[in-house]
Amino acid sequence: MVSESVETVWQGKFITVRKQGTWEYVGRARNIQAAVILAVEAGEVLLVEQYRVPLGRACIELPAGLVGDETEGEAVTVSAARELEEETGYRPAQIEVIGEFCSSPGMVSESFTLVRATGLTRVSDGGGVPGENITVHRVALATLPEFIAAKRAEGLAVDVKLLLLLAASILG
Repeated sequence: MVSESVETVWQGKFITVRKQGTWEYVGRARNIQAAVILAVEAGEVLLVEQYRVPLGRACIELPAGLVGDETEGEAVTVSAARELEEETGYRPAQIEVIGEFCSSPGMVSESFTLVRATGLTRVSDGGGVPGENITVHRVALATLPEFIAAKRAEGLAVDVKLLLLLAASILG
């Protein structure tokens, strides 16, 4: 591919719209990264439900948060533990980095670091910061396909990262 210059079309506090040749895409501003947390224990997983403005409806997803949006240089594991507790009320004893993934590489330059959180201790109700209105779900992995189907029937969107947990039921 021929290298073309990248033009910043617009930049806000958290996102940047860029253009390279005829390709338009969105990325995180200020090199902010994201952490997605797979919090699993005793055959159960923590999920969060919250309204997502771009979708115009609530979405069921893995807990997640921004890395470095408040503290520059913050480690992914530190941020993930903080975000998990903030969103779900569970404090992890261990955070293990699984790897970096791209969620929609045709439109978004953002990647996220997937981590596994274990040794969960409930320390609060969670729910996120004021205005996030996060509902926490602790779901048995064995009943996850039915749980997701019920949430879809309620009109909720389902985050693509949940395919990680649904793969066995989809592949048969």
